[in-house]
Amino acid sequence: MKADVVEQSLYEVRKAIHPRAVRGWFAAWRWLLVWGTQLVFYGTAWLQWNGRQALLFDIAHRKFYIFGLVFWPQDVIYLTVLLIICALSLFLFTAVAGRLWCGYACPQTVYTEIFMWIERRIEGDRNARIKLDKEGLSSRKFFLRGSKHLVWVLLALWTGFTFVGYVTPIRELWGEVMTLATGPWESFWILFYGFATYGNAGWMREQVCLHMCPYARFQSAMFDKDTLIITYDKARGEPRGKGEGSGDCVDCSICVQVCPTGIDIRDGLQYQCIGCAACIDGCNQVMDKVGKPQKLIRYSTTHALEGKPTRILRPRVLIYAAILAGVAIAACATLYLRVPLKVDVIRDRASIAREVEGGQVENVYRLQIMNTTESARVYEIAVAGLQTLQIATAPRVLVGPTDSLMVPVRVRAEAGLVAAGTHKILFSVRAADDESVAVQEKSVFIVR
Repeated sequence: MKADVVEQSLYEVRKAIHPRAVRGWFAAWRWLLVWGTQLVFYGTAWLQWNGRQALLFDIAHRKFYIFGLVFWPQDVIYLTVLLIICALSLFLFTAVAGRLWCGYACPQTVYTEIFMWIERRIEGDRNARIKLDKEGLSSRKFFLRGSKHLVWVLLALWTGFTFVGYVTPIRELWGEVMTLATGPWESFWILFYGFATYGNAGWMREQVCLHMCPYARFQSAMFDKDTLIITYDKARGEPRGKGEGSGDCVDCSICVQVCPTGIDIRDGLQYQCIGCAACIDGCNQVMDKVGKPQKLIRYSTTHALEGKPTRILRPRVLIYAAILAGVAIAACATLYLRVPLKVDVIRDRASIAREVEGGQVENVYRLQIMNTTESARVYEIAVAGLQTLQIATAPRVLVGPTDSLMVPVRVRAEAGLVAAGTHKILFSVRAADDESVAVQEKSVFIVR
């Protein structure tokens, strides 16, 4: 007999998840983080500092303004250090308290929370949305869905506009938007980030956390039995039910209904859990209604559930904390001692060395002097390293605030007193009003 052929799809069809609204201590914390992060993101772009935007990454002019600090491309090391600090912080917080970042402050979580709030305000809570999904197309359904997506699109475009406002001065960008005069790149990135926000928070939601974010896949490498995670107390909750001999879990499935990724935390720790604690708030409400103690689902550790003591200060935590503290202290010290002046010395290739009047040998250089302060400054140029070495051009130059100036410098030495060959010299550039603002750069002086 011919065996029956069974066809199986390799791709799981996404099932719509309609999280139920929940109130509680952790929900309040989550919304506090939503308000905090969005006030910072949308508000900081409009802050002014010394007559300019306080936080501006001016890529076109290769300057990065962070309140009172001005960074140039040569300061990319600070960006590297910042990324290292963020990575180490994530490792440390995850080892101690699990996926707190994912559950409370990740942009995907924050914007999904905002978009779901809009959805609930327009379409209703979970049961109303499920019922609306099952309805056929009608004027009411078209109006509700259209209104929801319209608000989503407007919020997404405002998010894209704000994001671009950190690269193009946002007040200028607003004027361009109002007059439909935005450039092609500004228009593209506003639409791109708007589309990304709309798609990720409105449509993909949990799919981003489950399939696109790599953090869920490697988090287990940072977890151990002392990591604080969301847990279900099986010893207390099982067997589930409402009758005689049942545990505290009444099998109401509220914990599943409120979960933004649609998992059942009672099945144990899963990579889909983002640590948002919505299930804790939902379960606590049910426990209050049935007259049983809260914390059937709670933040705890595997060791605590096993009746063993939990260790917060353990080797991996101490190592992460020590490295993080060391990097952070070094970064702060370097930033504090940072000299607000940068100098690059470039030899003039068109004229390596030449004899000039008076029996002198002359080399020509170009000094790029970058003033990283927000006030104009006069700088004095000096050179040392050879006998009779002197500068034949003006030794003082004026550089505007946060400006760069390419200065041609002619350096001469007595030919008879310097041997032929290549000699090391040292350029010094110092602020005329502050001797502590000084930079030295090496170069070579060639005598034929």
